[in-house]
Amino acid sequence: MSEAADKTAALLANLWVKIQPIVEERLAILDRASSAASAGSLSLELRKEAQSNAHKLAGALGMYGFDEGTLVARELERLLDTEAPEPVSFSELVRELRASVTPKA
Repeated sequence: MSEAADKTAALLANLWVKIQPIVEERLAILDRASSAASAGSLSLELRKEAQSNAHKLAGALGMYGFDEGTLVARELERLLDTEAPEPVSFSELVRELRASVTPKA
């Protein structure tokens, strides 16, 4: 890697550390919405909030190298565009999204 590429990678890594709390907040909203959908009590307000957060994650994750996370977040955004998202699919996608942004040990 060139020095410029190394600096860019280091900068992105530092930025990722700073935005992780925001990503976690957005994932928590998706978790809440998924739980509500499973319980049959997903309100329009929570669904729209979750859809907005999925959209924001789809836009941001690719910048940090989480291409799989971007794809999953886009799929969540599409799912949340339906009036009654299928709870099992919703839950699985949220798990996939969380796993895609969790560092591997």
